[in-house]
Amino acid sequence: MVNEKRAKTRKKISYGKWGYIFLIPFFAIYFIFSFIPLVNTFYNSLFENYRSGLTQIGPNFVGLENYVSIFQSDLLKYLGNTMILWIIGFIPQIIISLILAVWFADFRMRLKGSTFFKTIIYLPNVIMAASFAMLFFALFSDDGPMNNLLIRLGVSNNPIRFLATVWGTRGLVGLMNFMMWFGNTTILLMAAILGVDASLFEAASIDGAKSLQIFTKVTMPTIKPIFIYVLITSLIGGLQMFDVPQVLTNAKGSPDRTSTTLIMFLNNHLYSKNYGMAGALSVILFVITAALSLVVFFVLTGAGKKRGGQS
Repeated sequence: MVNEKRAKTRKKISYGKWGYIFLIPFFAIYFIFSFIPLVNTFYNSLFENYRSGLTQIGPNFVGLENYVSIFQSDLLKYLGNTMILWIIGFIPQIIISLILAVWFADFRMRLKGSTFFKTIIYLPNVIMAASFAMLFFALFSDDGPMNNLLIRLGVSNNPIRFLATVWGTRGLVGLMNFMMWFGNTTILLMAAILGVDASLFEAASIDGAKSLQIFTKVTMPTIKPIFIYVLITSLIGGLQMFDVPQVLTNAKGSPDRTSTTLIMFLNNHLYSKNYGMAGALSVILFVITAALSLVVFFVLTGAGKKRGGQS
């Protein structure tokens, strides 16, 4: 009888509440440092609030005028610049990362020193982006080491002005983003591949599948969720690109603002203390990021087709 009462008492105890209790700190921090600032940003975007010299103008309620002004500016140009800079760095990043992840995760290859190489390729991710940009600025300046090397090798007779051309500057930004993030992407993809049941690869090999077929028919479908995660997080990071082009172009986005990103555009409004315009641009950037992320997610997962088929 005593044991039966104890068993009934244990059944009545609910452990679900402890899960909610442990989630309280997260939601409290999110509410204070993310949700409230987000609502406050949207609220401030509806006001005229800037400084003209020593005179403070506003805050005066102007409704959606700040949004109209943003869309009448060079917003689309800066959005295009941001996407181009992200694509230039992301395409080689995902290709090299996939190749390295497959190599490192393939036990049949038995690569020696793989731990050492994985550490080396991840190291650039630890370096601050501003420091990385300053290093590239010194290396590829008109009288920098790279130009001296090219002249001595006879590749060029005169210094190449990398930072004075549109694609020279964009190429350097893309190269830096590639070097900083391909190691992190490699580690994520490698972890995804290592999580796949080895029997799938063995079965494919026994059936006579070649390496490329195994990669396209087994590896990619099984790591698709992680691949989508990498793509979306990289897209969000690309839309928030700031420090590399900011330092490399000395905050000018040169030449002719072809390297100016959305966050650099936002920073210009914050620097001039035009908080209403900055708030409106922040909201627009939030909407663009959410929309593009949802498009990528639904396109790659085919969620829309599945719902359509079910209905």
